[in-house]
Amino acid sequence: MKKRLLLGDEAIAQGAIDAGLSGVYAYPGTPSTEITEYIQQSPVAVERNIHRRWCTNEKTAMETALGMSYMGKRALVCMKHVGLNVCADPFVNSAMTGTNGGVVVLAADDPSMHSSQDEQDSRFYGKFAMLPILEPSSQQEAYDMMAFAFDLSEHMHLPILMRVTTRMAHSRAVVEVADTPREENKMNYDAVAANWVLLPVNARRRNDQVIAQQQELEEKATNSPFNKYTDADNHSLGIIASGIAYNYLMECIDGKCPYPVLKISQYPLPKDTIRRMTEECDEVMVIEEGQPFIEEQLRGIMPGNAVIKGRLSGELPRSGELTPDAVRKALGIAQADLFNKCEDVVPRPPALCQGCGHRDVYAALNEVLKEYPNARVFGDIGCYTLGFLPPYRAIHSCVDMGASITMAKGAADAGQWPAVAVIGDSTFTHSGMTGLLDAINENADILVIISDNLTTAMTGGQDSAGTSKFEAICRGLGLNDEHLKVVVPLPKNMPDITQAIRDEINYHGTSVIIPRRECMQTLQRHLKQKKAKQ
Repeated sequence: MKKRLLLGDEAIAQGAIDAGLSGVYAYPGTPSTEITEYIQQSPVAVERNIHRRWCTNEKTAMETALGMSYMGKRALVCMKHVGLNVCADPFVNSAMTGTNGGVVVLAADDPSMHSSQDEQDSRFYGKFAMLPILEPSSQQEAYDMMAFAFDLSEHMHLPILMRVTTRMAHSRAVVEVADTPREENKMNYDAVAANWVLLPVNARRRNDQVIAQQQELEEKATNSPFNKYTDADNHSLGIIASGIAYNYLMECIDGKCPYPVLKISQYPLPKDTIRRMTEECDEVMVIEEGQPFIEEQLRGIMPGNAVIKGRLSGELPRSGELTPDAVRKALGIAQADLFNKCEDVVPRPPALCQGCGHRDVYAALNEVLKEYPNARVFGDIGCYTLGFLPPYRAIHSCVDMGASITMAKGAADAGQWPAVAVIGDSTFTHSGMTGLLDAINENADILVIISDNLTTAMTGGQDSAGTSKFEAICRGLGLNDEHLKVVVPLPKNMPDITQAIRDEINYHGTSVIIPRRECMQTLQRHLKQKKAKQ
């Protein structure tokens, strides 16, 4: 073994490579992005030609991974928590198809919503789909779990959901990694078509089989190397801690707990072990990152008179990231005074970069919309969402990937005019194209602005699936070429941009304007790379 200093995301990526990975399929989303980027830069991945290009969205990623599994090879699917919503259809159905080669679905949750729309807890999806869930408590476990997960997937013929949170994904630790990666699976034709063709007659049979597997999955969780019951003398309280929450607990008590502790990092819940704690302890506290996933289930496992403490009972905060300080407070341990807080630092809100093309788009749009007092602008997910903040205050909604176009169409259907959608290039190919097709089919009275900065900028400048293809896509969807315009968002071009926006607003049908200029961050990076080669 050799030691490496790795982010949690990097430990997952290295673990997947060392477990014989053949393909990673993902769409960029914080805090999961670094997994795919690490594999893209891995010498082993390059040498083995492991698939490592970005997918158009999470649904295509999941489905492509299933195709690799069908042929007997191991595939990793990566996304942030809201991406699991996008791929929910194939994810849930993958329990019915099962796997041939191993499939691990990595969902990175974002408590406190550092860069997300909600605090969704992906563990509920795993339970809903009746799939095994793994939740590492350390970077070392994140690495070790990958080989375990692929083996379990192939043994049970089920995909495995691995759930991490922001602090696990983006914190570093020393990790012992294997000297030599496992060889990739050889391609095979063992997939049984009757399992993969989800006609009702096949799906009903597979549903019964998956339900029958739940007892074995629970037994595996009870005996898992990642679940551990540590007894203690004081039984006035028992503690159940999962994932990174176990790490926080160990930090608060210096690794020595006076109470029994059940560490959970593999699901379904080990009910027999939980009942042991119930029988031996007067009260049970559940410490978990995210929503009260374990705490809610305990009430169906434990006797009715058991006292359960946690997020629902108020000992731990109901929302936001879990912290060691919150755990200390819940356990009645004095707060650690590790540093002096600076009261004079003023929070700095995020802002569009200086020189960003989105700034010129919003400046032009705001200038034109002064002429239309009731105008509504429907935004989307990306850097340009910051157009909601001062000084622009330019958008009125932002719900999910691709919603700008469909919401603008719905508003137009309700009689709103003008209705403008602002969407980025990567988001457009992710989930905006179908909404534009709906609008074109009905010639909805909307203006769609596809703000193209030639990259997936918000997550660090990954490749955008539609670069150099947007005009062709719009034409292919049936857009009238007369109402498809491309502009360069620069202050010197402001008269032309504002006139184009004004003309297309006054055209009562579907129109598209594409402001195109490279992201300042990627431009600077490209200029540095060019200079280094000279």
